[in-house]
Amino acid sequence: MSSEMIITFPGGRRVDASFDGFTIHTDQSVAHGGEGSAPEPYATFLASWATCAGVFALIFCQKRGIPTDGIRLVQRVTRTDKGDVAAIDLDIEVPPGFPEKYRKPVAAAAAACAVKKTIEHPPEFRVNTVVK
Repeated sequence: MSSEMIITFPGGRRVDASFDGFTIHTDQSVAHGGEGSAPEPYATFLASWATCAGVFALIFCQKRGIPTDGIRLVQRVTRTDKGDVAAIDLDIEVPPGFPEKYRKPVAAAAAACAVKKTIEHPPEFRVNTVVK
């Protein structure tokens, strides 16, 4: 099974990804020659893990009837002196009334997201040039 995503160049340093009726817009920052009209592609990559973990945390709470008001996820990226990513931390901030017995399990649920699993067990990446 494979899925297809179409990547196009709408102008400037913008690059769009279209799939399943959706389009994700990206741009480079002004410092990188773009207009800063949308997140940079790498930022959307980082957001994909946090939002995927958020879905898992949300579903965990919904299945147990735990209100999600006051719950948020905060992601922090630690970089090396060269700018490479050294660590990514994701905190699930819960309000004082969040059940103690679910604090570790909600973190485990968030950690089970598909994006994190793909990063931990990366697929083979192949790039080809095809004349059409």
